[in-house]
Amino acid sequence: MAEHNDLGIQGEAIAAKFLQKKGYTILHKNWRFKRDELDIVASHQEFIVFVEVKTRVNSYVGNPEEAVTKGKQQRLIRAAHAYMENYQTDLEARFDVIGIIKNQHNEEIVHIEQAFQPRW
Repeated sequence: MAEHNDLGIQGEAIAAKFLQKKGYTILHKNWRFKRDELDIVASHQEFIVFVEVKTRVNSYVGNPEEAVTKGKQQRLIRAAHAYMENYQTDLEARFDVIGIIKNQHNEEIVHIEQAFQPRW
């Protein structure tokens, strides 16, 4: 497996632990709909939370959370819509982004709640 894939897997594990410590319940990891994927699906209070995780070894090309483009947001919304239809949840949807910088010297986590609003 490519090194960047390993880093992504590590980042998703770090993010899941981080969320659990904050009281989130992890419902699914790497949930797929066709070609789209939801990194983490969790519930927290009255929300179902779709979490996109971006992990980098440094911030030289920008913070990892800034890598969630409009196109990526649209793919996440499409997958979240399919998820909500499949699981028939009454919870309100929220989209969070977690950016992680992880290297041998450092581990930083930035959690952005309601990072963007869906346009259903």
